[in-house]
Amino acid sequence: MSQEHSTQESRSGDDAELAEFGYRPELKRTLGNFHTFAAGISYISILTGTFQLFYFGFANGGPAYWWSWPMVFGGQFTVALCFAELAARYPVAGSVYNWAKKVGNPHIGWLAGWMMLLASVVSIAAVALAYQLTLPQISSSFQFIGDGTGPYDVATNAVALAAVLILFTTLVNAFGVKLMATINTAGVFLELIATVVLIVLFAVHIVRGPQVVTHTAGAGHGQPFGYLSAFLVASLASAYVMYGFDTAASLGEESLDPTRGAPRAIIRAIVASFVLGGLILLLALMSVSSLTGKKLSTDGLQYVVLDVLGPTAGKAMLWCVLIAVTVCALAVHTAAIRLAFAMSRDNNLPASSVLGRVSPRFRTPVVPAVVIGVLALAILVVNIRQPQIFTVVTSIGIIMIYLAYLLVTGPMLVARLRGKWQPAGDGKFSLGRWGLPVNIIAVLWGGAMTVNLIWPRAAVYNAAAPYHWYLRWGAVLFIGVIAGGGFAYYWFVQRHRTGVLAEHAAQPAPSDDSVALEEVTTP
Repeated sequence: MSQEHSTQESRSGDDAELAEFGYRPELKRTLGNFHTFAAGISYISILTGTFQLFYFGFANGGPAYWWSWPMVFGGQFTVALCFAELAARYPVAGSVYNWAKKVGNPHIGWLAGWMMLLASVVSIAAVALAYQLTLPQISSSFQFIGDGTGPYDVATNAVALAAVLILFTTLVNAFGVKLMATINTAGVFLELIATVVLIVLFAVHIVRGPQVVTHTAGAGHGQPFGYLSAFLVASLASAYVMYGFDTAASLGEESLDPTRGAPRAIIRAIVASFVLGGLILLLALMSVSSLTGKKLSTDGLQYVVLDVLGPTAGKAMLWCVLIAVTVCALAVHTAAIRLAFAMSRDNNLPASSVLGRVSPRFRTPVVPAVVIGVLALAILVVNIRQPQIFTVVTSIGIIMIYLAYLLVTGPMLVARLRGKWQPAGDGKFSLGRWGLPVNIIAVLWGGAMTVNLIWPRAAVYNAAAPYHWYLRWGAVLFIGVIAGGGFAYYWFVQRHRTGVLAEHAAQPAPSDDSVALEEVTTP
C-alpha cells in the first residue's frame, strides 16, 4: 500500500468520525503529529509565560515562589489527562466547547465555549503585551512613546507593540492553516533549542545551590496567613503558563489520525513545558548575581538573562524569547478561531452563518480571524491608560480559562459517577480505572485555583495608585457580567436558534434502495 493511499484512507476514517457528530469535513487535513504537538506547546510557550510573569512571582513570593511551578503542574496535569481522554473520544474543532456539550449538555457546552472564546481573545491581548517586556530591553529605540518614565509611557507603548503582533497573527491565520503551521512549527523548534541552550548557559554560571528555593525573602510578613498568603498570590505567575494544551485537540479536524495523535500531543506539551520551564526558573535563581536587586521584581527574567549572559549573548536570547511570544500569540489566535468556527456552525453565535463560513481559497475561517483580532485590539485600547494592564488583563484571561476547563471536567465527573462515560475503544487513550480519581482531583484543583485567582486582592488587581474598589473587584465584576450577561443572551435568544447550519451538516448516507438504483442505472 502506497503512503499516499494510506494517508487518503486515514483522512477518510477521520472524516467518517466527524460525520458521526453531524458535521461535514470542511477544513483541510494536513497536520501531522509534530504540528499538533507544536500547537499545544506554543500555546503554553515556556519562554513567553516564564519571561512574562517571573517578575510578578518573585516580587510577591521571593525565590520560594518556584514551588508554585510543580504545584500548578500537578493540578493541570490531571486536567490534561482528562482532556487527552476526551480528545481520543471527540476529535472535533472547538475542543472545550464540544467536549462540554457531549459530557454535559448543550447549555453547559455553550457557556464553556463562550467563556473560552472570550478568554482566548483576552489571552491574545495579554500575550501580545509581552513584547513590551522584551523589546525595550533589547533596544531603547523600541520605546516609541515617551522614555518609559512617564505614568502611561509603558502601558501605551505596550499597546502599540501588541497591535503590531495582533495584526501579524490575524493575517497569518487568515491565509490558511498550512502557513500558520509552518510558522508555528519553525518557531517552536527554535524555541525548544533556545530553551535548552538557555538552561545550559544558566547551569554553567550558577553561583548558589538549589536551596535558594527555600528562601522567602520576607514575603508574607504581616499578612493574615503569613507566607501562604504571599505564595497564593505569586502562584499566578505559574498558573498563567500551564494552560492551552487543549489546542492540540482543537485542530482535530485539520490533523491526520487525531484520535491517536491529539492525546499524545496534549500530554507531551504539558510535560515538556513543566520540565524545561522548571529548570529555567530554578537555574535563573541559582545563577543571577544577586537576589536582592530591585530589577528582579520589575524586569524579571529578561534582567537575569542580561545579568548572567552579558549584553551580546543576553540580547540574542531575548530575540528568541520574542519569537516564542510571536508563535504563542499565533497559537492562541488559531485556537480562538477554531472555537468560534465550531460554535458558529451550530448557530450558537450572533451572525453564525458569516462567522462559520470557510474560505474556499484558503480553507480556513477568515472572518473569525479578523473579528477576534479586532476584539483583542479593542481590549488593549480600552486599557491604554491603565498602568496595571499587564496583571489585570492576564488574570482575567486565566480565570475564564480555568472556569471553562471546570465546565468540562465537572460534567465529565458527573458522567463517570452516573456510569455514562465511555472512553474511546480500539486501543486509544484511556485512563481506565484511574479515570475517577484523576477526574476528582482535576475538579477540586480547578475549583480551588479559580477561587484563588478571582479573589479580589489589591496585590493583583489594584497594586498601584489610583486605588478604587471597582479595580480591586474588577475580575469578579467583569467575569460576572460576561458569564451572566452572555448566558442570559443565550438562554432567551440564541438557544432557540441552535442547530447545525445546513451548509455545515453532514450529508446523509445513501439508502440501500438508492445504491441499488445507482447500480442498475450505471452503464
